[in-house]
Amino acid sequence: MDFAQMGKMMELAKKVDLGKVMQLAETVDLGEVMAAVSSMPPDKLKAMLVALKSGGGAASPAELPAPNGDFYSFYSELTDEERAALARVRSFMEETVRPAINAAWSADETPRQLLIDGFRTLGVTRLIFNEDGSRTPRASLLEGFLTVEMARVDVSTATFFGVHAGLALWSIVLGGSEAQKAEWVPKMLSMDVIGAFGLTEKYVGSGAAGGLRTTCRREGDEWVINGEKKWIGNSTFSDFTVIYARDEADQKTKGFIVRKGTPGYSVKKIEGKIALRAVENGEITLENCRVAESDRLQNVTEWRVVADILRATRAGVAWQGVGCQIGAYETALAYTQQRRQFGKPIAGFQLVQEKLVQMLANTTASFALCVRLSHMQDAGQMADEHASLAKVFTAARCRDTVALARETLGGNGILLEHHVARFFSDTEAIYSYEGTNEVNSLVVGRAITGFSAFV
Repeated sequence: MDFAQMGKMMELAKKVDLGKVMQLAETVDLGEVMAAVSSMPPDKLKAMLVALKSGGGAASPAELPAPNGDFYSFYSELTDEERAALARVRSFMEETVRPAINAAWSADETPRQLLIDGFRTLGVTRLIFNEDGSRTPRASLLEGFLTVEMARVDVSTATFFGVHAGLALWSIVLGGSEAQKAEWVPKMLSMDVIGAFGLTEKYVGSGAAGGLRTTCRREGDEWVINGEKKWIGNSTFSDFTVIYARDEADQKTKGFIVRKGTPGYSVKKIEGKIALRAVENGEITLENCRVAESDRLQNVTEWRVVADILRATRAGVAWQGVGCQIGAYETALAYTQQRRQFGKPIAGFQLVQEKLVQMLANTTASFALCVRLSHMQDAGQMADEHASLAKVFTAARCRDTVALARETLGGNGILLEHHVARFFSDTEAIYSYEGTNEVNSLVVGRAITGFSAFV
């Protein structure tokens, strides 16, 4: 050991607690320790000194990299104004939604007033729609990032927003007359009324395009609707639900604005879910439910319009998979940086790092795919197969990512307090709604092969 090294050791010795040294002497041979230290090469000695100063090899929290799911800086695609709007949404999600969401998830209830008040104040729907129902510039891209900000904290919140500002609002915009758009769009943008979307049925899910069991028939200036709908998000408290039914006269699909309290219309909350528990899904019964002709969506005369709505919103579900993965990855990374086992943070173990890297790779690939998809959507170039491929890929990768996150947290991964358990469960809904991954795979398969594998 040269004089410089001895000086460093003496410098360190001045800071040593002698009491602790005496305790150490009872368990190890200090002479052997000094002999080992004196034979160390300078670089290893320096590394040991740094480790001792930092408390066993772990950097202080201030020195650790902050968890960041945007590894390839996709947010740089946005303008300063757009990033500022997203920052406000992130603050709301972190400061207001995160502290409340576990209780809501456990109670199987949507914290609807909290969300409605917050989103109304933030004006989030007006970031993507104008008062007349037209889309703002780059609306699809910005809506995707809005979905990420919501889903990285809670997927149920993103679903609540996606049903209202996606499926229900798109139904009015694409299916409604000018008068209907003038009546409903401004109120929906202000969140003065909340909408729901009633397509899926108790016995008809993926096969909806082939024929709905819910029927409608015209009697004078009214339509009589009979049937059942299932899995209808927001319907337990929505001010109206868009109901799609098969016209008994021409067998084509028609759409109706069914207002809350309409006679013959009833909703029962679905209980016992293991995913998206903070979304209130309803089972709707329509028994001779009478709706005025003025509340029939005037531009929904066939299934094609419904397909257009689903194509537009399927991209949003793909974005939910991105946000869910970011939330799971960032939560898992932060946990591993603080959780200590065998004398150091578990982030320092090779197997843990391998899991984190795989999570980040899944997330980054999904993010890139969705950014490109939104560019295509904003340019009017997105086809069914493009939206379906994004949904298939992100949902599958999301399943992988949340499973790795749960593994990384060990036993704590199944506790709500660590948040990963919600992501783990909610991913199962992402995998199945807006078209199951199997059905979406067949949409893509038909496009690339020229053969339809649908029964």
